[in-house]
Amino acid sequence: MVSPEPRFARIAALLGDPTRARMLAALMGGQALSAGELARAAGVTAQTASTHIARLLDSELVALRVQGRHRYFRLADAEVAHALETLSLVAERHSGDSKWQQPAWRPMKAARTCYHHLAGELGVALLDGMLRRETLIADGGQYRLSENGQTQWRRLGLELPNREAKRFAYPCLDWSERREHLAGSFATALLDHAFASDWLRRIKDTRALTLTPTGQAALAEWIRS
Repeated sequence: MVSPEPRFARIAALLGDPTRARMLAALMGGQALSAGELARAAGVTAQTASTHIARLLDSELVALRVQGRHRYFRLADAEVAHALETLSLVAERHSGDSKWQQPAWRPMKAARTCYHHLAGELGVALLDGMLRRETLIADGGQYRLSENGQTQWRRLGLELPNREAKRFAYPCLDWSERREHLAGSFATALLDHAFASDWLRRIKDTRALTLTPTGQAALAEWIRS
């Protein structure tokens, strides 16, 4: 008797197409993108992009957001983003350090978005610093924000999300660093605040980020050695 085809086989086939893979990689930046922006990211015509986007929508890997007359696309949820990050980790496990020193890759290694949270060297350093200073406390595979941590972040103007939420703060394995950075609703709120406060700036057309002098000062107690 032949076993039924694993359900992940269909998703794997969708991800295996280079055009769709480039589109999903572009959406890993956390921003909603138009069909034209996805077409440019994938290097295909608008008509070809439309066909691939339809398949991503049908598979529920991507969700549609309508704003007035405009249509934008984003990753369906954090679970999809986490799966893509994990696949990136597997794909890069044999990459040498020399890759990350190349001009095209160095900014991505230094700091980037992983869907709606901070990744790369900066993301790993920030999580390490918060654990070292007991801003976050490890708790059964996730993290909880200490009383001191609440005070620290509120002092920096961060509006804290519901700390009782199931996915408030948890580790996400970073594909360039092979160590964990922070994910969850707290990490999302932190990244949004960092953009609004000009602590971080996006590097155009990439997931890479730049830490500003203002951001260095705000995050100094966690990211300094």
